[in-house]
Amino acid sequence: MARSVSPAQPVSRWAIMVVPVICWLALISDGYDLFSYGATLPGLIDADPWHITAAQGGLVGSLSLIGMLAGSLVAGTLTDILGRRRLFLFSVALFSVAMIGCAISPSFAVFGACRFITGFGVGGLLPTAVAMASEFADPRYRSRILGAVLTGPPVGGLLASIAAIYLVPGGDFRWVYAIGAAALIVVLPLAVVALPESPSFLRSRGRTAEADRIALAHGLPIPSGTAPAKAAGHAGSPVKLLFRPGYSGPTVGLWAVNLCSLLVSFGVSTWLPQIMRSAGYALGSALTFLLVYNVGAIVGTLLASTLAERIGAKYLVLIGFGSAAVALALLGTHPPMALLLILIAVTGFGGLGTQNMLNDHVAGFYPADARATGLGWALGVGRLGAIAGPTYGAFFVAAGASVVVSALSFAAPALIGAAIMSFLPRRGPVTPTEAAAEVDFIAAH
Repeated sequence: MARSVSPAQPVSRWAIMVVPVICWLALISDGYDLFSYGATLPGLIDADPWHITAAQGGLVGSLSLIGMLAGSLVAGTLTDILGRRRLFLFSVALFSVAMIGCAISPSFAVFGACRFITGFGVGGLLPTAVAMASEFADPRYRSRILGAVLTGPPVGGLLASIAAIYLVPGGDFRWVYAIGAAALIVVLPLAVVALPESPSFLRSRGRTAEADRIALAHGLPIPSGTAPAKAAGHAGSPVKLLFRPGYSGPTVGLWAVNLCSLLVSFGVSTWLPQIMRSAGYALGSALTFLLVYNVGAIVGTLLASTLAERIGAKYLVLIGFGSAAVALALLGTHPPMALLLILIAVTGFGGLGTQNMLNDHVAGFYPADARATGLGWALGVGRLGAIAGPTYGAFFVAAGASVVVSALSFAAPALIGAAIMSFLPRRGPVTPTEAAAEVDFIAAH
Protein backbone atom coordinates (compact mmCIF):
# COMPACT_ATOMS: atom_id res chain seq x y z
CA MET A 1 0.00 0.00 0.00
CA ALA A 2 1.39 3.41 -0.98
CA ARG A 3 1.47 6.26 1.46
CA SER A 4 2.16 9.95 0.95
CA VAL A 5 4.85 11.91 2.69
CA SER A 6 4.03 15.50 3.56
CA PRO A 7 6.64 18.27 3.63
CA ALA A 8 8.53 18.48 6.93
CA GLN A 9 7.98 22.24 7.00
CA PRO A 10 5.28 24.45 5.48
CA VAL A 11 5.74 25.12 1.79
CA SER A 12 5.36 28.70 0.55
CA ARG A 13 2.45 29.59 -1.71
CA TRP A 14 4.91 30.60 -4.45
CA ALA A 15 6.63 27.21 -4.30
CA ILE A 16 3.25 25.52 -4.71
CA MET A 17 2.22 27.73 -7.64
CA VAL A 18 5.55 28.32 -9.41
CA VAL A 19 5.07 25.60 -12.05
CA PRO A 20 1.39 26.38 -12.82
CA VAL A 21 2.29 30.10 -13.12
CA ILE A 22 5.16 29.43 -15.52
CA CYS A 23 2.95 27.08 -17.56
CA TRP A 24 0.21 29.73 -17.65
CA LEU A 25 2.60 32.44 -18.90
CA ALA A 26 3.95 30.07 -21.55
CA LEU A 27 0.43 29.20 -22.71
CA ILE A 28 -0.43 32.91 -22.97
CA SER A 29 2.47 33.24 -25.40
CA ASP A 30 1.34 30.02 -27.09
CA GLY A 31 -2.20 31.39 -27.55
CA TYR A 32 -1.01 34.80 -28.72
CA ASP A 33 1.22 33.25 -31.38
CA LEU A 34 -1.48 30.84 -32.48
CA PHE A 35 -4.42 33.26 -32.71
CA SER A 36 -2.43 36.17 -34.11
CA TYR A 37 -2.97 34.73 -37.58
CA GLY A 38 -6.76 34.81 -37.39
CA ALA A 39 -6.56 38.33 -35.92
CA THR A 40 -4.40 39.62 -38.79
CA LEU A 41 -6.04 37.66 -41.61
CA PRO A 42 -8.65 40.32 -42.49
CA GLY A 43 -5.78 42.78 -42.98
CA LEU A 44 -3.92 40.39 -45.30
CA ILE A 45 -6.72 39.42 -47.68
CA ASP A 46 -6.76 41.69 -50.75
CA ALA A 47 -4.42 44.13 -48.97
CA ASP A 48 -0.79 45.22 -49.09
CA PRO A 49 1.82 43.88 -49.20
CA TRP A 50 0.76 40.48 -50.60
CA HIS A 51 -2.93 40.78 -51.62
CA ILE A 52 -3.68 37.15 -50.77
CA THR A 53 -6.99 35.43 -51.50
CA ALA A 54 -9.27 33.76 -48.93
CA ALA A 55 -8.17 30.37 -50.25
CA GLN A 56 -4.49 31.26 -49.74
CA GLY A 57 -5.30 32.49 -46.25
CA GLY A 58 -7.01 29.22 -45.39
CA LEU A 59 -4.10 27.22 -46.80
CA VAL A 60 -1.52 28.95 -44.60
CA GLY A 61 -3.86 28.63 -41.62
CA SER A 62 -3.97 24.90 -42.20
CA LEU A 63 -0.21 24.76 -42.81
CA SER A 64 0.53 26.16 -39.36
CA LEU A 65 -1.82 23.57 -37.90
CA ILE A 66 0.02 20.79 -39.72
CA GLY A 67 3.05 22.05 -37.81
CA MET A 68 1.00 21.83 -34.61
CA LEU A 69 0.06 18.23 -35.39
CA ALA A 70 3.70 17.30 -35.88
CA GLY A 71 4.73 19.18 -32.76
CA SER A 72 2.03 17.53 -30.62
CA LEU A 73 2.94 14.02 -31.73
CA VAL A 74 6.71 14.49 -31.50
CA ALA A 75 6.81 16.43 -28.24
CA GLY A 76 3.97 14.48 -26.63
CA THR A 77 5.97 11.28 -27.13
CA LEU A 78 9.47 12.62 -26.45
CA THR A 79 8.46 14.40 -23.25
CA ASP A 80 7.81 11.00 -21.64
CA ILE A 81 11.26 9.90 -22.87
CA LEU A 82 13.52 12.98 -22.60
CA GLY A 83 11.70 14.82 -19.83
CA ARG A 84 9.13 17.59 -19.56
CA ARG A 85 11.55 20.45 -18.90
CA ARG A 86 13.67 20.03 -22.04
CA LEU A 87 10.67 19.92 -24.36
CA PHE A 88 9.08 22.89 -22.59
CA LEU A 89 12.15 25.11 -23.06
CA PHE A 90 12.70 24.00 -26.65
CA SER A 91 9.09 24.64 -27.66
CA VAL A 92 8.98 28.15 -26.18
CA ALA A 93 12.25 29.10 -27.87
CA LEU A 94 11.18 27.66 -31.22
CA PHE A 95 7.81 29.38 -31.62
CA SER A 96 9.18 32.70 -30.33
CA VAL A 97 11.99 32.76 -32.90
CA ALA A 98 9.53 31.73 -35.62
CA MET A 99 7.32 34.72 -34.74
CA ILE A 100 10.28 37.00 -35.44
CA GLY A 101 10.52 35.27 -38.82
CA CYS A 102 6.83 36.03 -39.48
CA ALA A 103 7.40 39.68 -38.64
CA ILE A 104 10.27 40.13 -41.11
CA SER A 105 9.11 37.77 -43.90
CA PRO A 106 9.82 39.24 -47.35
CA SER A 107 7.11 37.14 -49.05
CA PHE A 108 3.94 35.28 -48.21
CA ALA A 109 5.70 31.97 -48.98
CA VAL A 110 8.36 32.66 -46.34
CA PHE A 111 5.64 33.85 -43.99
CA GLY A 112 3.82 30.53 -44.48
CA ALA A 113 6.98 28.56 -43.70
CA CYS A 114 7.47 30.54 -40.50
CA ARG A 115 3.85 29.89 -39.54
CA PHE A 116 4.52 26.15 -39.95
CA ILE A 117 7.50 26.39 -37.57
CA THR A 118 5.45 28.47 -35.14
CA GLY A 119 2.79 25.77 -35.20
CA PHE A 120 5.37 23.06 -34.48
CA GLY A 121 6.55 24.89 -31.37
CA VAL A 122 3.03 25.72 -30.21
CA GLY A 123 1.92 22.11 -30.72
CA GLY A 124 4.90 20.86 -28.74
CA LEU A 125 4.31 23.13 -25.77
CA LEU A 126 0.66 22.40 -24.96
CA PRO A 127 0.85 18.68 -24.01
CA THR A 128 4.06 19.29 -22.05
CA ALA A 129 2.72 22.34 -20.19
CA VAL A 130 -0.63 20.70 -19.41
CA ALA A 131 1.10 17.53 -18.14
CA MET A 132 3.41 19.56 -15.87
CA ALA A 133 0.64 21.79 -14.56
CA SER A 134 -1.48 18.73 -13.80
CA GLU A 135 1.35 16.95 -11.99
CA PHE A 136 2.35 19.97 -9.89
CA ALA A 137 -1.22 20.99 -8.97
CA ASP A 138 -2.58 20.35 -5.49
CA PRO A 139 -4.72 17.18 -5.94
CA ARG A 140 -7.55 18.83 -3.99
CA TYR A 141 -7.87 21.61 -6.57
CA ARG A 142 -6.40 20.02 -9.67
CA SER A 143 -9.28 20.84 -12.03
CA ARG A 144 -9.49 24.41 -10.78
CA ILE A 145 -5.74 25.01 -11.10
CA LEU A 146 -5.54 23.31 -14.48
CA GLY A 147 -8.56 25.29 -15.65
CA ALA A 148 -6.82 28.54 -14.63
CA VAL A 149 -3.64 27.47 -16.45
CA LEU A 150 -5.68 26.60 -19.54
CA THR A 151 -7.01 30.14 -19.72
CA GLY A 152 -3.54 30.94 -21.07
CA PRO A 153 -4.34 30.30 -24.76
CA PRO A 154 -7.55 32.40 -24.81
CA VAL A 155 -5.81 35.15 -22.79
CA GLY A 156 -3.12 35.11 -25.46
CA GLY A 157 -5.82 35.19 -28.14
CA LEU A 158 -7.41 38.17 -26.41
CA LEU A 159 -4.08 40.02 -26.38
CA ALA A 160 -3.57 39.19 -30.06
CA SER A 161 -7.03 40.61 -30.80
CA ILE A 162 -6.23 43.83 -28.93
CA ALA A 163 -2.92 44.19 -30.76
CA ALA A 164 -4.65 43.58 -34.10
CA ILE A 165 -7.41 46.11 -33.37
CA TYR A 166 -4.81 48.84 -32.95
CA LEU A 167 -2.23 47.74 -35.53
CA VAL A 168 -3.93 45.93 -38.43
CA PRO A 169 -6.21 48.76 -39.70
CA GLY A 170 -3.11 50.93 -40.10
CA GLY A 171 -1.29 48.25 -42.08
CA ASP A 172 1.13 47.39 -39.24
CA PHE A 173 0.34 43.69 -39.09
CA ARG A 174 4.06 42.81 -38.79
CA TRP A 175 4.19 44.33 -35.32
CA VAL A 176 1.50 41.92 -34.16
CA TYR A 177 3.93 39.08 -34.86
CA ALA A 178 6.96 40.89 -33.44
CA ILE A 179 5.15 41.25 -30.11
CA GLY A 180 4.73 37.48 -30.07
CA ALA A 181 8.47 37.04 -29.60
CA ALA A 182 8.24 38.55 -26.09
CA ALA A 183 8.36 35.05 -24.60
CA LEU A 184 12.10 34.99 -25.39
CA ILE A 185 12.74 37.71 -22.83
CA VAL A 186 9.94 36.98 -20.33
CA VAL A 187 8.94 33.32 -20.19
CA LEU A 188 12.11 31.53 -21.29
CA PRO A 189 14.49 33.06 -18.68
CA LEU A 190 11.94 32.45 -15.90
CA ALA A 191 11.52 28.81 -16.97
CA VAL A 192 15.28 28.24 -17.17
CA VAL A 193 15.72 29.49 -13.60
CA ALA A 194 12.61 28.20 -11.82
CA LEU A 195 11.05 25.28 -13.75
CA PRO A 196 11.93 21.88 -12.25
CA GLU A 197 11.73 18.49 -13.90
CA SER A 198 8.60 16.41 -13.36
CA PRO A 199 8.89 14.11 -10.29
CA SER A 200 6.85 11.41 -12.04
CA PHE A 201 9.27 11.48 -14.98
CA LEU A 202 12.26 11.26 -12.64
CA ARG A 203 10.72 8.30 -10.82
CA SER A 204 10.13 6.55 -14.13
CA ARG A 205 13.87 6.84 -14.69
CA GLY A 206 14.80 5.53 -11.25
CA ARG A 207 15.86 8.96 -9.92
CA THR A 208 13.66 8.64 -6.85
CA ALA A 209 15.69 10.75 -4.41
CA GLU A 210 15.75 13.70 -6.84
CA ALA A 211 12.01 13.31 -7.48
CA ASP A 212 11.27 13.30 -3.74
CA ARG A 213 13.29 16.49 -3.19
CA ILE A 214 11.36 18.32 -5.91
CA ALA A 215 8.03 17.00 -4.63
CA LEU A 216 8.79 18.14 -1.07
CA ALA A 217 9.83 21.58 -2.31
CA HIS A 218 6.54 21.97 -4.18
CA GLY A 219 4.15 20.48 -1.64
CA LEU A 220 3.34 17.35 -3.67
CA PRO A 221 2.43 13.88 -2.34
CA ILE A 222 5.29 11.38 -2.35
CA PRO A 223 4.18 7.79 -2.93
CA SER A 224 6.11 5.06 -1.16
CA GLY A 225 6.01 1.35 -1.72
CA THR A 226 5.93 1.65 -5.52
CA ALA A 227 7.45 -1.08 -7.61
CA PRO A 228 11.22 -0.65 -7.75
CA ALA A 229 11.39 -1.61 -11.40
CA LYS A 230 9.24 1.33 -12.47
CA ALA A 231 11.75 2.49 -15.08
CA ALA A 232 11.37 -0.75 -16.95
CA GLY A 233 7.81 0.17 -17.81
CA HIS A 234 9.09 2.53 -20.48
CA ALA A 235 10.75 -0.13 -22.60
CA GLY A 236 9.64 0.42 -26.18
CA SER A 237 7.30 3.14 -27.39
CA PRO A 238 5.32 5.10 -24.78
CA VAL A 239 2.43 5.10 -27.27
CA LYS A 240 1.85 1.44 -26.37
CA LEU A 241 0.80 2.62 -22.90
CA LEU A 242 -2.27 4.26 -24.45
CA PHE A 243 -3.55 0.86 -25.57
CA ARG A 244 -3.06 -1.15 -22.39
CA PRO A 245 -6.15 -2.99 -21.10
CA GLY A 246 -8.99 -0.57 -20.33
CA TYR A 247 -7.56 2.28 -22.43
CA SER A 248 -7.61 1.31 -26.10
CA GLY A 249 -11.28 2.07 -26.85
CA PRO A 250 -11.42 5.33 -24.88
CA THR A 251 -8.12 6.43 -26.44
CA VAL A 252 -9.57 6.18 -29.96
CA GLY A 253 -12.75 7.89 -28.78
CA LEU A 254 -10.82 10.76 -27.21
CA TRP A 255 -8.91 11.21 -30.46
CA ALA A 256 -12.19 11.55 -32.35
CA VAL A 257 -13.61 14.03 -29.82
CA ASN A 258 -10.44 16.13 -30.02
CA LEU A 259 -10.73 16.15 -33.80
CA CYS A 260 -14.27 17.56 -33.63
CA SER A 261 -13.38 20.05 -30.90
CA LEU A 262 -10.32 21.45 -32.65
CA LEU A 263 -12.10 21.71 -36.00
CA VAL A 264 -14.72 23.93 -34.36
CA SER A 265 -12.23 25.89 -32.25
CA PHE A 266 -9.71 26.70 -34.97
CA GLY A 267 -12.20 27.04 -37.77
CA VAL A 268 -14.25 29.61 -35.85
CA SER A 269 -11.27 31.52 -34.40
CA THR A 270 -9.64 31.77 -37.84
CA TRP A 271 -12.71 32.90 -39.78
CA LEU A 272 -14.97 34.65 -37.28
CA PRO A 273 -13.61 38.16 -38.04
CA GLN A 274 -13.86 37.63 -41.79
CA ILE A 275 -17.34 36.06 -41.57
CA MET A 276 -18.62 39.00 -39.54
CA ARG A 277 -16.90 41.46 -41.86
CA SER A 278 -18.63 39.86 -44.87
CA ALA A 279 -21.90 40.25 -42.94
CA GLY A 280 -21.45 44.02 -43.09
CA TYR A 281 -19.50 44.82 -39.93
CA ALA A 282 -16.45 47.11 -40.12
CA LEU A 283 -12.96 45.66 -39.71
CA GLY A 284 -12.60 47.08 -36.19
CA SER A 285 -15.94 45.59 -35.11
CA ALA A 286 -15.11 42.23 -36.66
CA LEU A 287 -11.86 42.08 -34.67
CA THR A 288 -13.77 43.07 -31.53
CA PHE A 289 -15.91 39.96 -32.01
CA LEU A 290 -12.72 37.83 -31.84
CA LEU A 291 -11.83 39.60 -28.58
CA VAL A 292 -15.27 38.77 -27.14
CA TYR A 293 -14.86 35.17 -28.34
CA ASN A 294 -11.68 34.86 -26.27
CA VAL A 295 -13.23 36.56 -23.22
CA GLY A 296 -16.02 33.97 -23.36
CA ALA A 297 -13.43 31.20 -23.46
CA ILE A 298 -11.57 32.62 -20.44
CA VAL A 299 -14.62 33.20 -18.24
CA GLY A 300 -16.22 29.94 -19.34
CA THR A 301 -13.08 27.93 -18.59
CA LEU A 302 -12.76 29.37 -15.08
CA LEU A 303 -16.39 28.64 -14.25
CA ALA A 304 -16.32 25.21 -15.86
CA SER A 305 -13.11 24.13 -14.10
CA THR A 306 -14.71 24.89 -10.73
CA LEU A 307 -17.75 22.80 -11.63
CA ALA A 308 -15.49 20.04 -12.99
CA GLU A 309 -14.19 19.35 -9.48
CA ARG A 310 -17.75 18.41 -8.49
CA ILE A 311 -19.22 16.70 -11.53
CA GLY A 312 -16.18 15.83 -13.64
CA ALA A 313 -14.64 17.39 -16.74
CA LYS A 314 -16.49 15.00 -19.07
CA TYR A 315 -19.86 16.62 -18.40
CA LEU A 316 -18.42 20.10 -18.92
CA VAL A 317 -17.19 18.96 -22.35
CA LEU A 318 -20.74 17.86 -23.19
CA ILE A 319 -22.16 21.18 -21.97
CA GLY A 320 -19.54 23.07 -23.98
CA PHE A 321 -20.28 21.27 -27.22
CA GLY A 322 -24.00 21.80 -26.75
CA SER A 323 -23.68 25.50 -25.97
CA ALA A 324 -21.42 26.00 -29.02
CA ALA A 325 -23.94 24.35 -31.33
CA VAL A 326 -26.85 26.42 -30.01
CA ALA A 327 -24.92 29.71 -30.03
CA LEU A 328 -23.62 29.14 -33.56
CA ALA A 329 -27.10 28.32 -34.81
CA LEU A 330 -28.48 31.54 -33.29
CA LEU A 331 -25.68 33.67 -34.79
CA GLY A 332 -27.32 33.22 -38.16
CA THR A 333 -30.54 34.89 -37.01
CA HIS A 334 -28.93 38.38 -37.09
CA PRO A 335 -29.74 39.18 -33.44
CA PRO A 336 -29.39 42.64 -31.84
CA MET A 337 -25.84 43.69 -31.00
CA ALA A 338 -26.10 42.95 -27.25
CA LEU A 339 -27.38 39.42 -27.88
CA LEU A 340 -24.86 38.93 -30.67
CA LEU A 341 -21.98 39.65 -28.27
CA ILE A 342 -23.40 37.20 -25.73
CA LEU A 343 -23.72 34.50 -28.38
CA ILE A 344 -20.14 35.05 -29.54
CA ALA A 345 -18.93 34.82 -25.92
CA VAL A 346 -20.86 31.55 -25.49
CA THR A 347 -19.32 30.32 -28.74
CA GLY A 348 -15.90 31.11 -27.26
CA PHE A 349 -16.66 28.93 -24.26
CA GLY A 350 -18.09 26.22 -26.51
CA GLY A 351 -14.99 26.32 -28.75
CA LEU A 352 -11.83 27.10 -26.79
CA GLY A 353 -13.44 26.44 -23.40
CA THR A 354 -14.59 22.98 -24.44
CA GLN A 355 -11.09 22.14 -25.63
CA ASN A 356 -9.68 23.29 -22.30
CA MET A 357 -12.08 21.02 -20.41
CA LEU A 358 -11.20 18.20 -22.79
CA ASN A 359 -7.50 18.73 -22.02
CA ASP A 360 -8.38 18.56 -18.30
CA HIS A 361 -10.30 15.32 -18.88
CA VAL A 362 -7.47 13.71 -20.84
CA ALA A 363 -4.85 14.78 -18.26
CA GLY A 364 -6.88 13.09 -15.53
CA PHE A 365 -7.77 10.05 -17.62
CA TYR A 366 -4.25 8.68 -18.10
CA PRO A 367 -1.76 7.72 -15.36
CA ALA A 368 1.41 9.79 -14.88
CA ASP A 369 3.64 7.51 -16.99
CA ALA A 370 1.44 8.09 -20.06
CA ARG A 371 -0.06 11.52 -19.35
CA ALA A 372 2.04 13.64 -21.72
CA THR A 373 1.93 10.94 -24.41
CA GLY A 374 -1.86 10.67 -24.04
CA LEU A 375 -2.27 14.43 -24.28
CA GLY A 376 0.18 14.73 -27.16
CA TRP A 377 -1.48 12.05 -29.25
CA ALA A 378 -5.02 13.17 -28.48
CA LEU A 379 -4.08 16.72 -29.49
CA GLY A 380 -1.98 15.47 -32.39
CA VAL A 381 -4.78 13.42 -33.95
CA GLY A 382 -7.15 16.25 -33.07
CA ARG A 383 -4.97 18.57 -35.13
CA LEU A 384 -6.38 16.84 -38.20
CA GLY A 385 -9.58 18.65 -37.30
CA ALA A 386 -7.67 21.85 -36.60
CA ILE A 387 -5.94 21.55 -39.97
CA ALA A 388 -9.27 21.04 -41.68
CA GLY A 389 -10.92 23.89 -39.77
CA PRO A 390 -9.44 26.90 -41.62
CA THR A 391 -9.77 25.23 -45.03
CA TYR A 392 -13.29 24.04 -44.13
CA GLY A 393 -14.22 27.61 -43.23
CA ALA A 394 -12.50 29.01 -46.31
CA PHE A 395 -14.77 26.86 -48.49
CA PHE A 396 -17.84 28.72 -47.20
CA VAL A 397 -16.21 32.18 -47.10
CA ALA A 398 -14.80 31.88 -50.61
CA ALA A 399 -18.22 30.70 -51.84
CA GLY A 400 -19.85 33.78 -50.30
CA ALA A 401 -21.98 31.73 -47.90
CA SER A 402 -24.30 33.57 -45.54
CA VAL A 403 -23.64 33.89 -41.82
CA VAL A 404 -26.39 31.27 -41.29
CA VAL A 405 -24.69 28.66 -43.46
CA SER A 406 -21.21 29.44 -42.14
CA ALA A 407 -22.35 29.22 -38.51
CA LEU A 408 -24.32 26.00 -38.96
CA SER A 409 -21.36 24.40 -40.72
CA PHE A 410 -19.42 24.63 -37.44
CA ALA A 411 -22.39 23.62 -35.25
CA ALA A 412 -22.53 20.19 -36.91
CA PRO A 413 -19.10 18.90 -35.77
CA ALA A 414 -19.81 20.21 -32.25
CA LEU A 415 -22.87 17.96 -32.05
CA ILE A 416 -20.90 14.99 -33.40
CA GLY A 417 -18.21 15.54 -30.74
CA ALA A 418 -20.87 15.63 -28.00
CA ALA A 419 -22.39 12.37 -29.23
CA ILE A 420 -19.04 10.55 -29.14
CA MET A 421 -18.06 12.01 -25.75
CA SER A 422 -21.31 10.81 -24.17
CA PHE A 423 -20.20 7.17 -24.61
CA LEU A 424 -16.71 7.56 -23.07
CA PRO A 425 -15.88 6.81 -19.40
CA ARG A 426 -15.25 9.62 -16.91
CA ARG A 427 -11.74 8.38 -16.06
CA GLY A 428 -9.35 5.57 -16.81
CA PRO A 429 -8.49 2.69 -14.48
CA VAL A 430 -6.52 3.97 -11.46
CA THR A 431 -3.73 1.88 -9.96
CA PRO A 432 -3.93 1.17 -6.21
CA THR A 433 -0.64 3.04 -5.69
CA GLU A 434 -1.89 6.23 -7.34
CA ALA A 435 -5.26 6.10 -5.62
CA ALA A 436 -3.76 5.54 -2.17
CA ALA A 437 -1.18 8.30 -2.54
CA GLU A 438 -3.81 10.84 -3.56
CA VAL A 439 -6.30 9.81 -0.86
CA ASP A 440 -3.61 9.92 1.84
CA PHE A 441 -2.44 13.35 0.70
CA ILE A 442 -5.93 14.83 0.68
CA ALA A 443 -6.71 13.32 4.08
CA ALA A 444 -3.51 14.79 5.53
CA HIS A 445 -4.49 18.28 4.36
